[in-house]
Amino acid sequence: MHCEVEFLPVGSGSKAGDAIVVRYGDAAAYHLMLVDGGHAETGDNIVAHLKKQFGPFPVLEHVVLTHSDADHASGLRTVLSEIPVRNLWMHIPWLLAEESRHLFSDKRWTAEGLKSAVKAEYGTISEIYDLASEAGTNIFFPFQGTDIGPFRVCSPSRVSYSYLLPQFEKTPDPDQAAIEAAQMWLGKESLARKILEAAKAALHGWTTESWDNERLQDGGITSASNETSVVLYGSFENDARVLLTGDTGVNGLRWAAIYAESVGLPLQKFSFVQIPHHGSRRNVGPTILTRLLGEIQAEVSASRFSAFVSAPKDDEKHPRRIVLNAFKRRGGHIIATQGIGKVHWGGFPARAGYDVAESLPFYTQVEEYT
Repeated sequence: MHCEVEFLPVGSGSKAGDAIVVRYGDAAAYHLMLVDGGHAETGDNIVAHLKKQFGPFPVLEHVVLTHSDADHASGLRTVLSEIPVRNLWMHIPWLLAEESRHLFSDKRWTAEGLKSAVKAEYGTISEIYDLASEAGTNIFFPFQGTDIGPFRVCSPSRVSYSYLLPQFEKTPDPDQAAIEAAQMWLGKESLARKILEAAKAALHGWTTESWDNERLQDGGITSASNETSVVLYGSFENDARVLLTGDTGVNGLRWAAIYAESVGLPLQKFSFVQIPHHGSRRNVGPTILTRLLGEIQAEVSASRFSAFVSAPKDDEKHPRRIVLNAFKRRGGHIIATQGIGKVHWGGFPARAGYDVAESLPFYTQVEEYT
């Protein structure tokens, strides 16, 4: 079985998002999978692309919504309206809220009251759920340990999701004391509090970085919603291994690494890796990258894996050079979409109309933070 991973262009300016078409099998017999649907207008582009590349009547075996943010979900409404989807994998916040009821500050919530309050904030997810239900699509929760086609979900676990849900921007206020008590065994700190601290680290111009002087630091904090992003690990022919990360952060990556190691899925031997959250510095750090990808290589070493990042054209914030350099040091051949679809063929023959993508360079001038 081969695995082709195609990042479609999503957004412009600072309007980021993800839409990834995965083809697995071989050229004569394959299945199609879509990971995320980008913005509302991305949906039309996905439908047109699938029909152009895979015939007038494509079928999606699996659609995975990595997390509930609009820049990943909105386009799926059009996809579900126009393309047959056999299996939809997504977290449905209102159906999972009861498991988190004890972590909300207002202890008067009933199960139905909390469910209604949460659902009211997730109109796009509700539309996607209704469209899939009406079409007879199977709907599943993508939690740790689940297999989706040739991929294994490595994060989040159902327990970590229930801990993070009250910390979403759209859910009712969390009970910070209860969350901080829970953090002890989850091995992470309350995101709501730490995000405020991390926001103080502002961009302060540019600074010099050499291969041997990595300026990326541990301690990056992303949103609770991002941390619930589905992390997918796939194994394919000739020991090819694929890691798709969505918008997950350091905690989600660490949970994925712990799980992978516990079930014998090898780390540091990937052929293809998605750089999380459009290359944001808040989602990665040197320690977790070394654990996932391996030690820093000699500067003259050949690339060991492809690393793709979904980033809009003309976005000043994404991808961060300091992040791209970190992946490059560890052996990454760095490719960014930036307004153009990019494909990792993964054993499939190249299709007409695609040029060879250039790897981004190692940057000697990177962002400086204070």
